[in-house]
Amino acid sequence: MFPIFHSKGSMRAGSNLPSEILLVVSDDTAAECIHEALSNTDRGTFTIKRVQSLKEGLTEIKRQTASAAVLALSLPDGTGIANLKQMLAFARTIPIVVLGDPDQEDQAVTALEQGATDYLIPEHLDHYTVTRALQNAIERRSIEDALFEERDRALITLNSIGDAVLSTNIHGHINFLNESAEKLTGWSREEALGRPLAEVFQIIDGITRELLPDPLQLAIQTDRTVSLNPNCVLIRRDGVEAPIEDSAAPVHDRSGAVIGAVIVCHDASESRAMRVQMTHSAHHDILTTLPNRLLLSSRIAQAIARADREHRPFALLFIDLDHFKSVNDSKGHAVGDKLLKAVADRLKSVVRPSDTVSRQGGDEFVILLPDILTPADAGKSAEKLLRKLRASHIIGGETVQINASIGISMYPTDGADAETLLHNADMAMYSAKDSNRNNYQFFTPELAQQALGIRDLDSDLRRAVQLGEFVIHYQSKVDLETGKVIGAEALVRWQHPERGLLFPGQFINAAEDSGLIIAIDLWVLREACRQTREWQAAGNDEITVAVNISAIGFRDKDFVDNVRRILDETDYDPRRLQLELTESVLIRNIESSRDVLGKLSQMGIRLAVDDFGTGYSSLSYLRQFPINVLKIDRSFVSYIPDDERDALLVSAIIAMGRSLNYLVIAEGIETEKQRTFLRGELCQEGQGYLFGKAVSAATFGGLLALPAQAA
Repeated sequence: MFPIFHSKGSMRAGSNLPSEILLVVSDDTAAECIHEALSNTDRGTFTIKRVQSLKEGLTEIKRQTASAAVLALSLPDGTGIANLKQMLAFARTIPIVVLGDPDQEDQAVTALEQGATDYLIPEHLDHYTVTRALQNAIERRSIEDALFEERDRALITLNSIGDAVLSTNIHGHINFLNESAEKLTGWSREEALGRPLAEVFQIIDGITRELLPDPLQLAIQTDRTVSLNPNCVLIRRDGVEAPIEDSAAPVHDRSGAVIGAVIVCHDASESRAMRVQMTHSAHHDILTTLPNRLLLSSRIAQAIARADREHRPFALLFIDLDHFKSVNDSKGHAVGDKLLKAVADRLKSVVRPSDTVSRQGGDEFVILLPDILTPADAGKSAEKLLRKLRASHIIGGETVQINASIGISMYPTDGADAETLLHNADMAMYSAKDSNRNNYQFFTPELAQQALGIRDLDSDLRRAVQLGEFVIHYQSKVDLETGKVIGAEALVRWQHPERGLLFPGQFINAAEDSGLIIAIDLWVLREACRQTREWQAAGNDEITVAVNISAIGFRDKDFVDNVRRILDETDYDPRRLQLELTESVLIRNIESSRDVLGKLSQMGIRLAVDDFGTGYSSLSYLRQFPINVLKIDRSFVSYIPDDERDALLVSAIIAMGRSLNYLVIAEGIETEKQRTFLRGELCQEGQGYLFGKAVSAATFGGLLALPAQAA
């Protein structure tokens, strides 16, 4: 028999505790403290199931009924990290929060490295700490689920990529074409294979009408990438003509010998249409077509200028749908997306043409009301919106009920700029959720007091920047063919004087919100260049370093000048530096990104797209930028070669990346099977625990003196 405590409560506004929490704790005092902490809530229903031995804990965890577990490292039949390892072997998707000893803080770092989600100590088993730890554990699991969904979406994107891809052998006979190439040329794959390229891919000059030279043979003969004639026109099998653009490149074997060529092209008319669409997408939400955060900020700036001229107020309404996640989870993302579009239509139907309805992301919307005269007018608008949303939605033949919580901020009393107004409206929205949801609340100064905890973290961050409390750990980058360590990725850590070593997930968001991320980015870049320069001077001439750049840091107007200054100060060769950015950062402002990346590329810096496959994932689109490197996200590498879909996806990314002369790096390599597969697919470089975790500069310097791992 297992003692079961029934309690009611929620971790925080808008998020309920899981239906069952497994407590593997033999100490009665600690168990009672946790139970009391979880009972000190007022919403939601959950069950705490307690067992007192590791054996009983393993029996329960195998049942897979718990949504989260708290595991003591000291049990009658087991102690230390070994307890955690045994539980993790059966936990699968169940997050585990470890309960350790107060005098063994090093256990916290070890437990987290081994797979624990969070760490508790007996002296701090209060309501805030316990519920926060469990909430973080559940949210992390949700994020991991979202990553798997993103992986599937990326797979669909690559399988349906709009670019036509054709390749030939050394003799010019076709050996591959994708579905887009079939559509573009009018030839099926079965009919095209083995034929000379000129039969399937007949191209002429659109102006002179003369036949153009075979671009693949030219690429093979010159052993370089060649661009198609700017006036190139493809004559399809049915005689229809289509303007095309892009380039052809040679394909090499492992020895470097040319064995064929590949051409990547697309219908230029579609490309022009896409550019128009991308311009629209830069300012509008893709799902609902509503203005996005960028366009809303511009509208707010206009409203501020007008309000100042006419000495009148305006309002911002921050809307969050109540229990939207449960709709998504129970009815599926397709229904969730349709519901979001239906909500967008209803919001637009209530407001005036001069108002702006914007989607911020997820289930969050913001409405700008520039023509209201008093706060009471804003309140009346909020009431209309709540009534409109309260009516049932019919989605795919199903009835869906949804409510909302609304927070209101007023200009100029609640903020003088868009960021402050949005932040305060957001806080008011959470106050509405705390007030039983389905209502609206105005921002008040008292709400700002609730943000003091965040401010304390901001204060600590500012001190950390001033006193230099950050350190860098370096993770090896390895040549997959030779096993040689050829570089490192610089990963920032915060050596907090009271909380110990903190990882990026524990402070980066706060650093971004406060703007301190810019200073942290530059410190990491300077220190990484300085340290790598020392290793180079010690005889490791070809060692390189990769540094991640945040979205805010990349958008800073002085970013390029600061990078140039740091390279000068550290006497660092820019060709040995790799800056890594995510796809979402690059596509946020296409023209600005192209300009900044162009300047960095001219300096000789290598530019990498990090986490490739989890975002837009279009090689054709990324070719607008001077990118040198693609880093395959670890979520795709984790299950190769056993997962056929992931294996095919990774193979496609590597092949297409290489054909476009990108260096391809795989992240998250943990097994020899993964390395063997990636090496067989001609992936050049890799990172992951197979080659070592991120370590201090001193430890990494010692690794450079070791012989290469056997390939």
